[in-house]
Amino acid sequence: MSAVAAGPTEAQWAAAVAAVRDLPPDARVLMICHVNPDGDALGSMLGFGLGLRRLGVRRLQATFPGPPVVPEPLAWLPGMDLLVPPDDAYPDPELVICFDAASASRLGELADRLDRAGRSLMLDHHASNVGFADVNLVDPHAAATSVVALRLLDRLGVPLDASIAAGLYVALTTDTGSFRFEATTPAVHETAARLLATGLRPGDISRRVFDTRPFGAVRLFGEVLGRATLEPAAAAGNGLVWTYATWADLARHDQPAYVLEALIDSVRCTAEADVSCVVKQAGEAEWAVSLRSKGAVDVSRVAVALGGGGHRFAAGFTGRGAIDEVVGQIRAELATVAAPV
Repeated sequence: MSAVAAGPTEAQWAAAVAAVRDLPPDARVLMICHVNPDGDALGSMLGFGLGLRRLGVRRLQATFPGPPVVPEPLAWLPGMDLLVPPDDAYPDPELVICFDAASASRLGELADRLDRAGRSLMLDHHASNVGFADVNLVDPHAAATSVVALRLLDRLGVPLDASIAAGLYVALTTDTGSFRFEATTPAVHETAARLLATGLRPGDISRRVFDTRPFGAVRLFGEVLGRATLEPAAAAGNGLVWTYATWADLARHDQPAYVLEALIDSVRCTAEADVSCVVKQAGEAEWAVSLRSKGAVDVSRVAVALGGGGHRFAAGFTGRGAIDEVVGQIRAELATVAAPV
């Protein structure tokens, strides 16, 4: 069993604690999460950052590659004052901490900080993680990166408060699909109870994160779902359902790109398909691809083969070319990795 498959060793935990504890008082610490951050990436980073602030880390920044736009459902998270645009991020910090990124490519233009930092630390839960930092805390058995972040905060002796817990709870709920996905174990509920015990209101958080979107986004979803395609024979008979959204779709409904992140949840409920896919335009002939599985197919193997990463039930990659070409690549990889029904 590989070190990643087994989770962090005691030596790795100790090295991570030392990387934080041994920082000089004026050290610059830069936290980076992946491009187009979701609830786990942003929530884990900001929650952990607030924990570092409680430890007395003063020169602390958080950032992510690409346009510095936070999705509206996450814009209320405590710790937003830590965020800076990538152009303003420390160029050579003493410590860089990466969150929820299975490979350095997911850090975009900020990946160079790994080589320019005095030391690098990475927190993640994707089994496809290649271990690109000096110290890698990767636990593929964790339901979210926030679980790894919370364990490290515990080892650092940081007491939980509602501000720290808010980001970690949002991360946990988003990556477990509001505790509906297969990764939801008794331990996940125990972690959620511990976070809620700080005074969080789960109903308010769920409404903000999952149950509120502009009417324009509702109309956009209707149009994009209307062009969904079901391929029952794909993925060795396990079934594939997919759809796509373009910049023109967003412009027609006057919506920002982040609203499409929730679209995969509407697609994945299709009864006749184990695998669901949403292809979202990210550039000229460039597409951000989200893959989900109900369990029969390991979509991380598809994503890794196509240059991305993730875990068995959720993964993604950047596709290039025409939509039909990108979907054709997915279809071909599914035929290779999927087990017969």
